[in-house]
Amino acid sequence: MTTHSLETLWWRVVVAARYFAARFVQQSHYPRICNICGYHGLFGPAGGGLRVDAKCPRCNSVERHRLFKLWLDGNSERLRAAEVLHFAPEKGLSALIRPIARSYRTADILPGRADLVLNIERICLPDASVDVIVCSHVLEHVDDAMALAEQYRILRPGGLCLIMTPVVEGWSRTYENPALRSPGERTLHFGQHDHVRYYGADIRARIAAAGLALEEFTAEGPDIVRYALLPGEKVFIAIKKA
Repeated sequence: MTTHSLETLWWRVVVAARYFAARFVQQSHYPRICNICGYHGLFGPAGGGLRVDAKCPRCNSVERHRLFKLWLDGNSERLRAAEVLHFAPEKGLSALIRPIARSYRTADILPGRADLVLNIERICLPDASVDVIVCSHVLEHVDDAMALAEQYRILRPGGLCLIMTPVVEGWSRTYENPALRSPGERTLHFGQHDHVRYYGADIRARIAAAGLALEEFTAEGPDIVRYALLPGEKVFIAIKKA
């Protein structure tokens, strides 16, 4: 086993230990509602156990899944006649989108994980060939300038790219450092061993630089308590102008 593999294994053990410790120490005390499966009751922890009221015990949805469902409830017509391409698909999101879209395909860089094997930085699809792209928690792992440019290229005019990613709104600039390569360094600096940045508020400028207009859907108000959402979390709706 290589040094890199050992370090990765070590960090997984650390995260697992943190999670199980949190399950015994921290408990949810406020009943929540899962708008995906209808469960009403106490939620469990997620994020290594650090987010106490985060995971639905029935369907395993977490905050971003329930936020996406809120957006989808008010915007399902934008996907109903669409050809949808979903990168790094999460089962929870796939189950929401597949019944609505006219055509739904998934993509991942690794074989066996999705319908198509595609690198989001160099997408082997024709120009203007997709109506909607779902890109949830992918951009923080990759060269985002390349990924956004490629998504713009394959979108049809008027098409949407639905983006979710961790954002620290209090930071004016995104924090990234290509010199940080080990899993331990990336976990310490970016919160996860395979992340390469924490976005700041300038994520909007990065999306706009690819030629995409922007709408935002925000977790706010009573919905945060009702559905156990992360306050201020966003669904970015990036639009290729017709």
